[in-house]
Amino acid sequence: MDVFIIGITGKVGGLLARELVSGGDAVHGLVRRDEQRPALAALGVDATVGDLAGMSVEALAAAFGDADTVVFAAGSNGGSAQDTKAIDGDGVVKAIEAARRAGVERLALVSVLPESWRERDLGEEVEYYFAVKKEADIALSRSDLDWVILRPSLLVDDVGTGTVSLGPAESHGEIARADVAATLAAVLREPRIARQILELDEGPVPIREAVRANVPRPSRATT
Repeated sequence: MDVFIIGITGKVGGLLARELVSGGDAVHGLVRRDEQRPALAALGVDATVGDLAGMSVEALAAAFGDADTVVFAAGSNGGSAQDTKAIDGDGVVKAIEAARRAGVERLALVSVLPESWRERDLGEEVEYYFAVKKEADIALSRSDLDWVILRPSLLVDDVGTGTVSLGPAESHGEIARADVAATLAAVLREPRIARQILELDEGPVPIREAVRANVPRPSRATT
């Protein structure tokens, strides 16, 4: 694959880049500052400098180059409402249109489980973050792209276990970012998974097996 990652300097995006490179895939990404490029270049990753919030659709499409897959792993992490709208909302819409213009058919979005942290008093900004993430999911799911939306549980920096629970609906717990990246890489390598929303939590199933279990089955003929 030739994959372009929006959010490649984030934790999940960076781990995903390493997963893909180790598997022989070409990886590119978007960084905000030129000084971020050397560390990525050392991994074999080419980076384009640009600010997602301020870039035009045309500029983002040009940055995609010859990529056949775009991954949107950027996020404001529940920061200010302005940042949330610019990145988690408008940024996704911009990426969808840029993918169309660049001729990129496959776009994977790292979203969030709607139940995350619902037991807490989150405050207005974080509640707004969840609302914007849902609107972005809707926008992508209504697009004509070959999309995948991955909704992980609460992200933690623990060592990955290599096992998960993955499906259309999962309980909310927590999951290592390393397992999120490994699962996303496996999903990207499975072209039969398309136009699906998958929720991800810690669990007992080896990642590749969990991904294969979500390949749509042929519909049964009716008489």
